[in-house]
Amino acid sequence: MTTTTAEQVVLVADDGTPVGTADKVSVHTENTALHLAFSCHVYGADGRVLVTRRALSKLTWPGVWTNSFCGHPAPGEAQVDAIARRAAFELGLRLENIELVLPDFRYRAVDASGIVENEICPVYRATTSADPVANPAEVSEWEWLEPSALLTAAAAAPFAFSPWLVWQLEQLGE
Repeated sequence: MTTTTAEQVVLVADDGTPVGTADKVSVHTENTALHLAFSCHVYGADGRVLVTRRALSKLTWPGVWTNSFCGHPAPGEAQVDAIARRAAFELGLRLENIELVLPDFRYRAVDASGIVENEICPVYRATTSADPVANPAEVSEWEWLEPSALLTAAAAAPFAFSPWLVWQLEQLGE
């Protein structure tokens, strides 16, 4: 018999020092504790960036467009390993050239439902040579875009995108 354990997130102090763990579902509330996460922007060989639309069943920001994928490293898991795990789970992708591009990115945002995201969230860039095979529980749609088209769209209609993507694009200056 297989038992399933709840996904754990790493709780952190304001300086990023780990201070404990908690179940992911219990952390994301109207009073979300600061925790560790990551975001990843995936590029194809042609230089286009993969954007995804969050599944309508997602707890926070359902149906909005966002970066390629996000996630949380498990306690004791290296960020690069967590990125590879989530890329396979959400998008069926194997990544190459994973590099840290915004090591100090952090944000706090409140969804229309009142749920808070409160994360220290380093941002990574990676490449792939494949198209995604999206997990419908995570991703409802995906699209490869020219980076300049993504910047234009996010600037013109920031409400259609996750707040963290809009802020990441501003900081990346792509």
